[in-house]
Amino acid sequence: MLSVATVQKHLHPAGDGAPIELRSYLSQLCSSLAGCMIKDDSCTIGTNVSEGAVTSATAVSIGLIVTERVINALKHAFPETKPGCAIVVSYEINGADWKLSVSDNGVGVSSGDWPPAKSGLGTAIVNALAAQLNAQVDTVSLPTGTIVSVARATFKSLPEAA
Repeated sequence: MLSVATVQKHLHPAGDGAPIELRSYLSQLCSSLAGCMIKDDSCTIGTNVSEGAVTSATAVSIGLIVTERVINALKHAFPETKPGCAIVVSYEINGADWKLSVSDNGVGVSSGDWPPAKSGLGTAIVNALAAQLNAQVDTVSLPTGTIVSVARATFKSLPEAA
């Protein structure tokens, strides 16, 4: 399975019990996903990740969520080749709280189709992983793209610097 192999590849050098630095981990993971899933440079996968480290168990869950959401965006958000196609993986930390977001600038879901009547296996996996992390999943879909966020229930973004 591509997602499990990709996640494990980036965790192996850290060793058992060693903290995983998320900026490097998610950057490498997204680069690998882009290399495996995007053949013609038609789309980019970027990261915007705060400094911080997590346990390897948490990193595995975060990595699987990112992998599932990126693959889902590539599969559904861009049914036709679109110039400027982009997916961004963001991770913010505020004390013990955090927020992971995967956003795309794809077609979104029309209001008549939202929320979807039936969720797939990927959604169930993301929801189960979020529950393990004591987090909640929130999805916002507009005609200009979709944002799926997984956050600790108490997360608040830091104020932007002036």
